[in-house]
Amino acid sequence: MTVKMKLHYSLLLSGLLLSASSFAQAAESNSSSEVLGGTITGNLTFASDYVFRGESETMDGDVPVVQGTLGWGNNDGWYAGVFASNIKFADPNLEIVTAPFIGKAGEFGDSGFTYDVMVFSYLYPGASYSNYTELWLKVGKQFGRANIQLEVTPTIDDWFGVNGWQGVNYAIHPSYAFSNGVNVSGSVGYQDLDGEGAEGWGHWNLGLSKVYLGLKFDLRYHGSTVDETHKVYGTQTEIFDDRLVIGINKSF
Repeated sequence: MTVKMKLHYSLLLSGLLLSASSFAQAAESNSSSEVLGGTITGNLTFASDYVFRGESETMDGDVPVVQGTLGWGNNDGWYAGVFASNIKFADPNLEIVTAPFIGKAGEFGDSGFTYDVMVFSYLYPGASYSNYTELWLKVGKQFGRANIQLEVTPTIDDWFGVNGWQGVNYAIHPSYAFSNGVNVSGSVGYQDLDGEGAEGWGHWNLGLSKVYLGLKFDLRYHGSTVDETHKVYGTQTEIFDDRLVIGINKSF
């Protein structure tokens, strides 16, 4: 399998369906069903596409996705769980991704600055040649109704098994919560990629979300800087086309 094919077949996670720190928050708000000193939470999403760092993971939106997260978190900010989603690529072995994760979220003293450190592994049943792991590092701050998160996410091992390739994603995630329950959020970042024949790319998204009748509705526009001159994706730019994605999410 060529390097380009490996990258085309890979899955990039579109931000966790449930933010890592939310498992710790859920533990604080619900102590009636403790398990090993923490609380079990879940999350289910139906969406028109699966886009992460500008890339569609469903053959250019060819199929909708069903995604789920099951996690555990405690009052000290420790959390763990597993994420899963269907995917679609030319490689018939790549039909699903499962992703176990573990992390710690909290605050730096009384500064108001938060942190979130997580190890996240992408595992592909039947396609282990694409498995890899990232270290997610986030620092955030609340400013009234506004929030801002800074992210640095390096790979721990070879990027999707491509020998000698290493990646680091740099991103900023601003959001603002209106009094009517509407939340505006976005992301601007750059996926750096080092190695022979590698090349990074810029990516961004902007969307609106609101909880209604216990369901969270999200409408989001995604874009990237990938064009025909890109060393890796220049012949398959359609998976990086700008696109609008709608999702419906339920937490339990």
